Amino acid sequence: MEFPPRKVSEDEIIAFAREYDPQPFHLDKEAAKRSLFGGLCASGWHTAGIMMRLLVDNMIGSAASMGSPGVDQLRWVKPVRPDDTLFLKGEIIAVKPSQSKPDRGVITTRYEMRNQNGEIVLTMQAKGMYRRRSAGGTAPA
Repeated sequence: MEFPPRKVSEDEIIAFAREYDPQPFHLDKEAAKRSLFGGLCASGWHTAGIMMRLLVDNMIGSAASMGSPGVDQLRWVKPVRPDDTLFLKGEIIAVKPSQSKPDRGVITTRYEMRNQNGEIVLTMQAKGMYRRRSAGGTAPA
């Protein structure tokens, strides 16, 4: 699965950081220059939030999603900078029907987000619970 690109602005990096991750390298250009990041960068949680928005807008929102039992792995590989354009790809790696509830199953997906230079900025492996189609081919109500 490939998702539409998403450009990240400096204003949204700072706004997210003010609200949820107020560390100097997410908030202040000058402080960020002196940090190990060498410049302003998005919170990893902001990057994960962008990924979630792409998933909901382009896949989960139109699927028979029933939530998620959790994330198995999440890595912030490289900082996301102002004006980066992010590209998300996902690959289903496992499908497991529920043994106790035949109306649902769990899909394990591996995601990779890259910037405009092709550099990996985030990887995640997560499980999603989805309604299953009935034997007749339609999803249960």
